[in-house]
Amino acid sequence: MTIQVGDRVPSTTFVKPTENGPEQVSSDEFFAGRKVALFSVPGAFTPTCSARHLPGYVEKAAELKAKGVDEIACTAVNDAFVMGAWGKSADAGDIAMLADGNGEFAKAVGLEMDGSKFGLGTRGQRFSMLVNDGVVEQLHVEAPGEFKVSSAEYLLDNL
Repeated sequence: MTIQVGDRVPSTTFVKPTENGPEQVSSDEFFAGRKVALFSVPGAFTPTCSARHLPGYVEKAAELKAKGVDEIACTAVNDAFVMGAWGKSADAGDIAMLADGNGEFAKAVGLEMDGSKFGLGTRGQRFSMLVNDGVVEQLHVEAPGEFKVSSAEYLLDNL
């Protein structure tokens, strides 16, 4: 079942790339006590994700934070090394890159997709959510092949 507005984010574990190597981060701790703009992409370094999705959040980070967002985070079903390299290549220093290497978070929120026809296997759908102290306040899930409602601009317009 897909997570809904008003639901608590399920307990899972992300892996965050750091200067000291990959660090496990529980979703409970990550979302506790703050407002987080989280967006999910089907894959690091993929065309729309690299050309528009991540760059939009990098560009709008200050505006999102000015409207009360404490943290901006990107998740994808990729490993922490790939997420770290993608974040560096995109100069995404203001964005927490959260690896969901086994797709546990995508599955737990009911937003996994089958990308096997593109050689991607099971991935997370393209979406954004605003999470306040672990509770979903906004959820914007893209239709297959689209990039509209999960953009930084759309989320900013809805704050």
